[in-house]
Amino acid sequence: MKFPYGISDFKLLISEGYYYCDRTDRIPLIEEAGKQLIFLRPRRFGKSLLLNMLANYYDIAKTEQFTQLFGHLKIGENPTVKHNQYVVMTWDFSAVLPMGNTIELKQALYNYLNVQMLATYHTYQAYFSEPLLVQEDALMTWHHLLSLIRQTPYKLYLFIDEYDNFANEVMATKINENQRYAELVYGEGLLKSVFKNIKIAATGNGLERVFITGVSPIVLADMSSGYNVVTSIYRLPEFNDLCGFHAEEIQTVLSKIAEKCAFSAKQQQTAFEVMKQFYNGYSFSLKTDSLVYNPTLALYFLRHLAQYCEYPDELLDHNLAMDRNRLNYIAQLPHGSAVIENALDEANTFSVPKIHDRFGLEDMLNHVQGENELASLLYYLGVLTLDGTTPFRDTKLRIPNLVIKSLYVEKLRQLLLPTVQDQDYRKILQPFIATGNLQELCDFIASRFQVFSNRDYRWSGEMALKTAFLMFLFDDRLYIMDSEPELNRGYADLVMIVRPDARQYQILDHLLEFKFLSLKTLGLDATQINALSETELHALPAVQTAFTQATQQLNSYRPPLLAHYGDALRLKMTAVVALGFERIVWQGIEVNETLIS
Repeated sequence: MKFPYGISDFKLLISEGYYYCDRTDRIPLIEEAGKQLIFLRPRRFGKSLLLNMLANYYDIAKTEQFTQLFGHLKIGENPTVKHNQYVVMTWDFSAVLPMGNTIELKQALYNYLNVQMLATYHTYQAYFSEPLLVQEDALMTWHHLLSLIRQTPYKLYLFIDEYDNFANEVMATKINENQRYAELVYGEGLLKSVFKNIKIAATGNGLERVFITGVSPIVLADMSSGYNVVTSIYRLPEFNDLCGFHAEEIQTVLSKIAEKCAFSAKQQQTAFEVMKQFYNGYSFSLKTDSLVYNPTLALYFLRHLAQYCEYPDELLDHNLAMDRNRLNYIAQLPHGSAVIENALDEANTFSVPKIHDRFGLEDMLNHVQGENELASLLYYLGVLTLDGTTPFRDTKLRIPNLVIKSLYVEKLRQLLLPTVQDQDYRKILQPFIATGNLQELCDFIASRFQVFSNRDYRWSGEMALKTAFLMFLFDDRLYIMDSEPELNRGYADLVMIVRPDARQYQILDHLLEFKFLSLKTLGLDATQINALSETELHALPAVQTAFTQATQQLNSYRPPLLAHYGDALRLKMTAVVALGFERIVWQGIEVNETLIS
């Protein structure tokens, strides 16, 4: 089985026998949805392949190849009457370099558009009665190409991939210097002029259909009336899985890999559960419960598994490092760090009144409701996803999976403890993960715990404690990490399960429970707390009570984990108690069958 990792050429994919997840049955729905459509998904989510598939389907020049390309697919059984009925042209705005001043940007864009229009002319030259006049002003070239098309029996289908790519790159270069961005989209800006001419072309001037992909609606909103005729389809339930894989599709592929690699049924199921934890969880419509897997990450994993019969060492594909850059950008914006912190707080529902479809850069930078716009942007970027609604019809959001969660944890550590480097704490983690001895890490965190005392009022002491440990313990090279998993009708604070392919290493599985005692509860001040020894801290009645409560909880969480993971589990249970933001004590918890209900 060949996996098309990084391949967005549909014809190549089909002709060379790569795996293809068939979504051609949606073509009739796309036709019915409207003539000018926009479909938004996070980066590296299969949008370019979708566009290329549609371009091949509608291309009059590919008529003779229809059976070869589509005959074995769902649409091949009952194609629409519009197949192979268009002159097609694709503009990929990610090919336009966002360098230089506005004049240089204009030249770069116009040069690219001219190249694409000339290539289109050559493809359909047999249908045209005169040569294309390529002019320095690409918009004039555009109108001449349309005049040539109007002389044929056919119309133009224009595909625009990554419509917002180079504008977003310009926007993100310097957060407080967005003059170049403004000159692209506001007033008679460059991009606005291009889309205004597309709008004009669709009023009986040769252009019949437009399909646009991108990441967010920001650029479209900022262009305002420049292109206000497009229909949004990206949150409709019938297109929730237009890009991405279902669990059943992942299972089918894994069964074939399992046969090749001689995996047992348990090994196959374990591989599926790993993929589910790390790559699943995306929802783009509130009107369906179906979740989709990130296709690029899934193909990255499946290709490696099929080739080597083992998991890739790094479960985060480094080609998705741009998500890290987007989080960095968000963190610089007003309300940015608060949104990132709130997203990681799984103990409390993260919700917004609605996902905004029309908000611009100015809204994010200046508007009093900026936090809602930022949360919406994180949704479009794929680092938050839909999670249903609250009783008051607010939209709930959550981090989709462990790959994205690792980016949040990394960013939060940079925000809160910018001077702490990986090498500062990697070695002190080893005693804990190998033996369960948490002392060195407790001392390390306690010396830096004060930074949490100054955080936003939404941070509870227990949340601060759990987050502090999560920032340093999160390691997807060794563990499948989960905070707030439901176990035996309760929620464990932090579960660290050794990755199936890391069981040969000298590391333990861990189950941790955190308790926070305020100085008021303790009846002591900071000076008194710091004067006590570890033994004296453990002897405090409130601390003993906290450890007793944690012990009961941990013992109740243990049986479901044992039932799920079986004899492979080497579980170490640990209770951690913070005394204000001054001291942290811990205790290894032994199994007590009498406490298990």
